[in-house]
Amino acid sequence: MPAISMPPVRPAGFPDEAALGELDRAGWSTLHAVQPRPLPPYAPFFDDRHRPEDFLVAEAPDAAGAVRIAGYTRLVPPSPLACNAHVRQIQGLAVADWARGRGLARALLRAAFAAARQDGANRMTLRVLGHNAPARALYESEGFVVEGVLPGEFFLNGRYADDVLMGRRLAP
Repeated sequence: MPAISMPPVRPAGFPDEAALGELDRAGWSTLHAVQPRPLPPYAPFFDDRHRPEDFLVAEAPDAAGAVRIAGYTRLVPPSPLACNAHVRQIQGLAVADWARGRGLARALLRAAFAAARQDGANRMTLRVLGHNAPARALYESEGFVVEGVLPGEFFLNGRYADDVLMGRRLAP
């Protein structure tokens, strides 16, 4: 059986800011977002805490055949502590509705694993809302396990939502 081809993933840059902001706003949902829906005037996508070098982007052709940014993930150290330097945390993963079902989220995760390993990390963590079954299934299929649950941590759309902590080792 031939190997599965993964979509291209690359580091983000300042020229990607408008496309990433648009993607982020278009995909906003209480399925995964704990912040209120963004409203104009929109804040910049990149800022002091969300730098281009923290993001990986996936590109794919749209319905018209134009290659554009179709997804992103944000990968950062979970804290500035030296004793925590071996860990990287995914703090955001998004794929445009028009690009779903092409393996982009999986490609972004695998690129994040490789980038974290290259940066010396041996562990990856993330947080996901308990009711986000599609994301949880994806993360589990990529080796993440539930390591903790903060029950009712968020109140979204009139309901309490669990904050699920997941992690995995990064094998060399």
